[in-house]
Amino acid sequence: MRIHTLQHVPFEGTGSIGDWAEERGHTVSWTRLFSGEGLPDPGEFDGLIVMGGPMNVYEEERYPWLAPEKVLIRRAIDEGKVVLGICLGAQLIADVLGGRVRKNEDREIGWHPVNLTSEGSKSDLFGLLPEEFFPLSWHGDTFDIPPGAVRMAESGGCANQAFQLGRAIGLQFHLEATAEGIRSLIRYCSDELAGGGRFVQAAEEILAGLETIPEINGLMDRFLDGVERLYGP
Repeated sequence: MRIHTLQHVPFEGTGSIGDWAEERGHTVSWTRLFSGEGLPDPGEFDGLIVMGGPMNVYEEERYPWLAPEKVLIRRAIDEGKVVLGICLGAQLIADVLGGRVRKNEDREIGWHPVNLTSEGSKSDLFGLLPEEFFPLSWHGDTFDIPPGAVRMAESGGCANQAFQLGRAIGLQFHLEATAEGIRSLIRYCSDELAGGGRFVQAAEEILAGLETIPEINGLMDRFLDGVERLYGP
């Protein structure tokens, strides 16, 4: 499978997804939007992965590359590609599919339980995940479920944690997070921890949860294996 990745900031890469792709013999290419790299044609890849970042989907004036990125995401979906968005990536997919992206009632940062909805439990793909799991969350925005999509997961701090519409899949949470990536988030986005909040953990508490990384990365592998089996070329 030819996988193309859209990366928004240097400190948020693919995490364990890169290891998964290498172990299964997939090829991975990149567009580093923060460096001004050009976007590919959808014919150049089989699957598109849209990663996270601290910017918002509605900040096109500040980040001009958001506009052409949205066009590419829409084209890839329309052409039947697998499109997986994580955090900001999920919000971008929701946006191009007609789901409103807005400030969440609370910032949600740290290790918080996420639960499958009844539809998620019955899904061939999301049903591969446990009914409850504890991924890393790091977001202040949320998305409305796009028209026609199915809400697959929820949490106490954010009602809409995942959705799917055909081969377009959005995950608000991070199962791909690695120790290096989490330390980078704390380093570059520490201002988002300031002031705390109902669903904001301190840096020390987030770092204490690094021992769960093998478990959540295993869930990411299981999920991606399901994506490949169900929707791969």
